[in-house]
Amino acid sequence: MLDLLHHAVRTTGGDDHRGVVRAWARRLLERPGPMAEAPVTQQSLADPLSQREVEVLRLLDSELTGPQIADALFVSLNTLRTHTKRIFTKLDVKTRAAAVRRAHERGLL
Repeated sequence: MLDLLHHAVRTTGGDDHRGVVRAWARRLLERPGPMAEAPVTQQSLADPLSQREVEVLRLLDSELTGPQIADALFVSLNTLRTHTKRIFTKLDVKTRAAAVRRAHERGLL
């Protein structure tokens, strides 16, 4: 699996989908420890993030656009917006950058 991820990161091409795959592979390789889900620490959140919201949050912390994130998660752009709004509410922020910053501060990313 690691060989495939490294190959995906090295693969070049102008196709938008390849860019999404490359970004996903890079994010997976950057994760600490084994490829299993890393435990999520959600200190002081009244309403903890769902596992899917954590996935969305991790992708918000990338160079991917909203439509590219939706494609990577196999959801519609409206579904992505719904997840993003819930994340913003739970983290008490109003922007993508603020959500990512707050997530780093709380150890969610």
